[in-house]
Amino acid sequence: MKHPADSPLQPLPAPTPLDDSIRARLDAYVALLLRWNARINLVGRATTDQIWQRHVEDSLQLVPLLPHGTDPICDLGSGAGLPGLVLAIATGRPAHLVESDRRKAAFLTEAAARLDLPQVQIHATRIEDARLPPVAILTARALAPLGTLLAFAHRLLTPGGLALFPKGRMAEAELAEARTAWSFTLDRFASRTDPEAAILRLSDIRHVQPQA
Repeated sequence: MKHPADSPLQPLPAPTPLDDSIRARLDAYVALLLRWNARINLVGRATTDQIWQRHVEDSLQLVPLLPHGTDPICDLGSGAGLPGLVLAIATGRPAHLVESDRRKAAFLTEAAARLDLPQVQIHATRIEDARLPPVAILTARALAPLGTLLAFAHRLLTPGGLALFPKGRMAEAELAEARTAWSFTLDRFASRTDPEAAILRLSDIRHVQPQA
């Protein structure tokens, strides 16, 4: 059920144009991802023929939703670098990529080195164990239910920080469940790459005290 304080589902802002150097770096990222994907499962094999739309463009949708400035991004459960590494390439922002799977973390480390992204730091550890500075922007894609993500956001975000979480067809059910423990300000944006998906932009995340 939609909460009265929520904004209606909004269209995404216009895509941010990519210059030739960013496009070339994204092409190099995709080529490296496909080579590694033959050895370890970074993205579903059935999606590799549509890797730009299903993964790269899906991640790039978050760019116009980022606040202005150069605040670092923290991407949880980064896996193949979606969306965190793609956002770092597209924006030049510093990024913390947290990934507990050592093989996926090794891919992220090689990708950051090969693509000349010194502003990207890889944290090969569980999210609960990551030693991170407070961050202003948090992302996670296909990682965990919203309630779990909000607990991470509450711990890691700076005051005034925001979280961007792409969610699929279960978004409304996850929102209803999350509200039993959390309050937040929510903006919802329709995905361009999946008609059943939405991007949730959340701020003012607070734990709800249980009623006596």
